Amino acid sequence: MRRHLRHYLHRHEPKGHAHHHLKSGVGAVIGMLSVGALTVATGIPLLIAPFGASAVLLFGHPKSAFAQPANVIGGYLLAALVGGLAVFLFPGLWWAAAIAVGLSIAGMLLLRVTHPPAGAVPLVAFGSHLGGPTLFLIVFFGGILLVTIAVVHHFIPPRHQYPLRAPEAP
Repeated sequence: MRRHLRHYLHRHEPKGHAHHHLKSGVGAVIGMLSVGALTVATGIPLLIAPFGASAVLLFGHPKSAFAQPANVIGGYLLAALVGGLAVFLFPGLWWAAAIAVGLSIAGMLLLRVTHPPAGAVPLVAFGSHLGGPTLFLIVFFGGILLVTIAVVHHFIPPRHQYPLRAPEAP
C-alpha cells in the first residue's frame, strides 16, 4: 500500500532555483495588476479566473507548448466563441456548459492551440452575465496583455526564450 501511495505523492517537476521562482511570482503579480488596472480603466470585467491559471503557465512554465502566444490567444478565442455560442443557443442549461467545455477542448486540440485555462471560459460564459461579444473582447485583450507582459518579463535576466522559436525550414 505504501509503495503505491508513493506514486501519488512523487513530484515530477524538476527542482528549480528560488530566484527563478520569485521572478515567476513577481511576473504573475505584474500581469494580474495590469489586467486589474485595465479593468478599472475601461470598466470591462477583464479580471477572470482563467487568467490566473494562464499566469502559472506564462510566468512559471514559459517553455510549455500550452504557454505559447498562439495557444494562449487561439485557445481563449476558440473557447469564447464556443462558450458564447452555447449560451446564446442554450441559455441557462447547465449541461450545455459541459458540452461547450468538451467542444472547446476538442477544437483546441484539433487546431493545436491548446491552452488549459481556456477550457474554463465556457463556464465563465454560463456563470456570468458576459455575452458572446463581451467575453470575446475580454479574452482577446486579456490574453494579448498577459502575453505581452510575459514577453517583456522573460527578457529580463535570468532570461527565458519566450516565445519559443519555430524550427528552421529545411
